[in-house]
Amino acid sequence: MIAGFALGHMDACSSQLLLFEAYNFRHRHKSPFLSRNHDYHIHPFPSANKKSTAYPSSSCISSSNFGLGYPMATRPDGSYPRKIITTSDHLRHVDSMGTLPSGTGKISYLNAVILGDSLASEENDLVLPSPEFSSQALIPSSDKYIEMYRRSIVDPAGFWSEIASLFYWKQKWSDQVYSENMDVRKGPINIEWFKGGITNVCFNALDRNVQAGLGAKTAIYWEGNEPGQDGSLTYTDLLERVCQLANYLKDIGVGKGDAVVIYLPMLMELPIAMLACARIAAVHSVVFAGFSAESLAQRITDCKPKAVITCNAVCRGSKVIHLKDIVDTALVESAKNGVSVDVCLTYENQSAMKRETTNWMEGRDAWWQDTVPKFPTTCDVEWVDAEDPLFLLYTSGSTGKPKGVLHTTGGFMVYTATTFKYAFDYKLSDIYWCTADCGWITGHSYVTYGPLLNGATVIVFEGAPNYPDPGRCWDIVDKYKVTLFYTAPTLVRSLMREGNEYVTRYSRKSLRVLGSVGEPINPSAWRWFFNVVGDSRCPISDTWWQTETGGFMITPLPGAWPLKPGSATFPFFGVQPVIVDDKGTELEGECSGYLCVKSSWPGAFRTLYGDHERYETTYFKPFPGYYFSGDGCSRDKDGYHWLTGRVDDVINVSGHRIGSAEVESALVSHPQCAEAAVVGVEHEVKGQAIYAFVTLVEGVPYSEELRKSLVATVRNQIGAFAAPDNIHWAPGLPKTRSGKIMRRILRKIASRQLDELGDTSTLADPSVVDQLIALRDC
Repeated sequence: MIAGFALGHMDACSSQLLLFEAYNFRHRHKSPFLSRNHDYHIHPFPSANKKSTAYPSSSCISSSNFGLGYPMATRPDGSYPRKIITTSDHLRHVDSMGTLPSGTGKISYLNAVILGDSLASEENDLVLPSPEFSSQALIPSSDKYIEMYRRSIVDPAGFWSEIASLFYWKQKWSDQVYSENMDVRKGPINIEWFKGGITNVCFNALDRNVQAGLGAKTAIYWEGNEPGQDGSLTYTDLLERVCQLANYLKDIGVGKGDAVVIYLPMLMELPIAMLACARIAAVHSVVFAGFSAESLAQRITDCKPKAVITCNAVCRGSKVIHLKDIVDTALVESAKNGVSVDVCLTYENQSAMKRETTNWMEGRDAWWQDTVPKFPTTCDVEWVDAEDPLFLLYTSGSTGKPKGVLHTTGGFMVYTATTFKYAFDYKLSDIYWCTADCGWITGHSYVTYGPLLNGATVIVFEGAPNYPDPGRCWDIVDKYKVTLFYTAPTLVRSLMREGNEYVTRYSRKSLRVLGSVGEPINPSAWRWFFNVVGDSRCPISDTWWQTETGGFMITPLPGAWPLKPGSATFPFFGVQPVIVDDKGTELEGECSGYLCVKSSWPGAFRTLYGDHERYETTYFKPFPGYYFSGDGCSRDKDGYHWLTGRVDDVINVSGHRIGSAEVESALVSHPQCAEAAVVGVEHEVKGQAIYAFVTLVEGVPYSEELRKSLVATVRNQIGAFAAPDNIHWAPGLPKTRSGKIMRRILRKIASRQLDELGDTSTLADPSVVDQLIALRDC
């Protein structure tokens, strides 16, 4: 049984909201971004189709007035509206939104494009939402964001109570909406939201939508590995399938608080299994169907499930993966560790493997198709407290032991639904596709729960994005008329490497919002995603969040403010990010440091399963009073946030702390570099040296001249101190099937610790490792 922002100095970070005011001036005659306080004249706005125009200094706003390079609005008498704001609280960026603090420098030209007007190039620092898009957006203006963000910080209880009331609660929560202690010096870390409230996530995702008249709406479109393999379920269909599986689980003895391990590929049965567990208050633990038997056994041993749900095999591109064999091996291993599982429910995935050739253990194994359809299509809901556990999701730990991140019911439900709604500007007519696997947090929050809680239509894709060719994604987009497309930067870069022709042969006219998740997206990949995939008309929600946060923390809101290629921009409602130095002191203005979060939010995880001490040590002891994300972050002069990667990916070269993401971004800006991954290696003089793995654009040969050119690019963009000591040619990078680069493997190759490579079974293409080793001295 499983038991149950201070954003920086006013002169810089406050310009986060000042930029909206600049946009007001730009579009005041035709846009919802309209300032009603003054009668302003607008200085000329250069054509987005021409090179940026230089303005005389008298016509330009200083970097901290707006910090955006917008021509500055003046009053009729020619004066500039100025006001100095002094505040030290978490609403600095909001308080200064509509005013102009004193400047620190001048910007002599404007760099911006408007959605749909032209391509975003290296000269364009900003991509502005069009008035047409903003007028239809859920957050159509800076004023609306200010209003909601201010409320979420000043009155979090009232703000989140109003949103939570949109869901069904069997019983409302107590008067205390939330309680928290995030300071280890004051006692055990504790976070609770909506405690005492009685609800059920499955009921809210399915029954509530059916009762609202959405029963006939498509809930899931399924696209198989091979083109032409597809299926769909309406909300009524999905509810019935979920109830059948829930009844089966109850029949075999699974009840409230019991764990169920789900080891399935991206079949419709995966979200069905998750929702069935939630319906009966069982705690699901989805394990990515690419982990090895050893990794799966670790997770089974830790959470001690009543049952394992899997399938016999899956095709991933042209490769067949025998999942049932992996489960069999894992169950033998877990039994050696004292954890035996009595039931292994197996779905027969006929497109990959017939049941006759599937290894079988009588008495333990059961075929899904032979048992589950026999059960009733209705199932009573198990109502739970908001703080009862919903799921466990294991994430990698630096000690080698996976961390069982525990999310609870009420806060996760409210937060994922709300972030999905606003970050993608969701409308009921949208068709949404997130390419992530449900074995990761993105698949929990933004394939299953967040979208279905909003009554959305979701694409579930079993196959590989480059199979049978690199145009598969856009074929699916056209087939289902996808409007919202959410994917990882690694996929963007790999498709970018294949050339534009695989994209442009498809229409993609249905797309209206793009999204990025998983790691910082370098500006050149962002621009390609925007220009080529989105035809320069789709805003990109470049989201920052983590398994531990449950949902988006820093993200653009489409239509509300200008975008900067590569920046996650500003905090979501209720989120107070801060950047601190080594001593935990909050840094003001333009800065770089450790990204932390002040105060709790509903989607925050509550503990690490069975190890609350590790929970406190890892996330709350490094900087008492804050949640420590483990990520580095820079905030520019305009208040935009730029994630620099994990701090354990920071390379210390002769005392210079250099983020791997920064060097990677510089390398990828080279026209002949398709992708790069940077790690640190020991150096007897500098402490660490930069070691770069570089994948070239298709058809470009390796050469010493190109190696020097790549190093020079980093020198020019960052400085000589960041120049890589080694350029290692890489036909490909070791990635999981979800697109995550396995830097652990790269570090071992760079350090020549080839006998310590560890488990490579989760890689999409394990042969890449041998190729990299072969090219080690080239």
